[in-house]
Amino acid sequence: MQSDLLQTVKQRAQAWLNTASIDEETKKQVKNMMENDENELVESFYRDLEFGTGGLRGIMGAGTNRMNIYTVGMATQGLCNYLLKQFAGKEIKVALAHDSRNNGRTFCEAAARIFVANGIKVYLFDSLRPTPELSFAIRYLGCQSGVVVTASHNPKEYNGYKVYWDDGAQIIAPHDTNIINEVQKITSVDEVKWGKGNDGITIIGDDVDKPYLERIKALTLSPEIIAKHKDMKIVYTPIHGTGVRLVPASLKNYGFENIIHVDAQDVSDGNFPTVKSPNPEEPAAMAMAIEKAKETGAELVIATDPDADRVGIAAKNNKGEFELLNGNQTGSILIYYLLNKWKENGKLKGKEFIVKTIVTTELLAAMAKDFGVEYYDVLTGFKFIADAIKRNEGKKQFIGGGEESYGYLCGDFVRDKDAVMSSSLIAEAAAWAFSQGKSLFDLLAEIYVRYGFYREKLINVVKKGKSGAEEIQQMMTDFRSNPPKQIAGSEVVCIKDYKLGKAVDQKTKAETEITLPKSNVLQFITADGTIVSVRPSGTEPKIKFYIGTKMPLANASEYQAVANKLNDKIAAICSDLKLA
Repeated sequence: MQSDLLQTVKQRAQAWLNTASIDEETKKQVKNMMENDENELVESFYRDLEFGTGGLRGIMGAGTNRMNIYTVGMATQGLCNYLLKQFAGKEIKVALAHDSRNNGRTFCEAAARIFVANGIKVYLFDSLRPTPELSFAIRYLGCQSGVVVTASHNPKEYNGYKVYWDDGAQIIAPHDTNIINEVQKITSVDEVKWGKGNDGITIIGDDVDKPYLERIKALTLSPEIIAKHKDMKIVYTPIHGTGVRLVPASLKNYGFENIIHVDAQDVSDGNFPTVKSPNPEEPAAMAMAIEKAKETGAELVIATDPDADRVGIAAKNNKGEFELLNGNQTGSILIYYLLNKWKENGKLKGKEFIVKTIVTTELLAAMAKDFGVEYYDVLTGFKFIADAIKRNEGKKQFIGGGEESYGYLCGDFVRDKDAVMSSSLIAEAAAWAFSQGKSLFDLLAEIYVRYGFYREKLINVVKKGKSGAEEIQQMMTDFRSNPPKQIAGSEVVCIKDYKLGKAVDQKTKAETEITLPKSNVLQFITADGTIVSVRPSGTEPKIKFYIGTKMPLANASEYQAVANKLNDKIAAICSDLKLA
């Protein structure tokens, strides 16, 4: 370890020990690291926990690079300072929520007191709530901003702090960079206005739950089909998170009467005791729910992550075995259902649109074109889907949208991905398929026959700590300076660099401007239509490789054979990129 780095870290740690505002228990933890664990000391103090474009996310613990009430407090003070400048002379209101993670309530209440100490009115949920309900509450209560304390589907060691603006969406330019600047001006814990008591804090709960659930219910497109299939057995698990409060309630509100719980996972617990990772993208996180479905003869399995903004599902395939659908497949089924029902119900007037991210399946674009519906591609992050909705407000009608990472949205009264809403509409889509004598997998095959068999895979390469962050940046540098010329035998014909804002034809070297905001993303497009996107995660210590392929599917009977070919192709791509 470099002696100068260690010396700097020790100085930063000592500064904490000398800070009057920091409690004795935290100081004790810092002293223990200084005396017994230099590696942990470096990881905890080598930098300030970065307040990024979405807020904070990090491992909980003592230190400037950890999630604790002091890093949360400094972030909150910076946000307060920005709000007071932005809405000078006006009453400012914020809404606050948290999920089931450890310290969530503590961080939320600390933030609430700081807002109040700065003269800002606070609406605080009485207990844990889904992230999308926080988005709804901001709009419903006329707030200027909001915060949800969550680390989404990260491991139990993490927590986070996501900031929202007055439209109910996560912050984007210019507010994101402006808030970051204000947060960076807070250089000491002693600069935070640490409030005391609960004066100025209004507790909210059922008074927001009810209108939120009613707005979700109003999205239903097939009430008569649900009535016929009200006994459809649905296994639901919140994986120890907030979904337990509202997902079953929403399903019942829609008319589904046979909701089967996974009792051990209904317990809201930030240690997530029954899973290694509370992520519905991980097969292991769905295992208990699938087992319950087998025991009870259920047709559909639904799982939501800790803050109930992402949803994963499993359904019976043609062999009668439960199979997990990935985020692209679930999103495709949902959008296909919505487009069909909007058309059938006479709701397509020529001014409707859907939105997807640039790393989400191109199948959604193909469907939109087929139905004569406009579609938008946006950068990764649901805040950009929300921005597309905002830009078209009053001019065009948003049908739905989503991203490959298991997040979907319909309607415009929430401006973030919503697993409460999506769970109900996915169940409705399943009932719609059943009413035609089809399973969800039959429906998926029907989509692939009509538009082509799209197959995607996400590869996460984890690089932890300071050295890992540097390694990820070097990987992006290497891809830019020495990009692949062919991938799995197919020539790379176009490279899109979203950081530079240009797409380059590899034969003619002609450049086309990319009009989206700048972002550290590369896309390699091959002659056979394969798309490989490379992007460092903004919230986790990993670099992500999104692989998208496509082949024709003549009929449903060839489903497995074509799936195998696509899987082989993806394996070859991984091998070429040294991801295998």
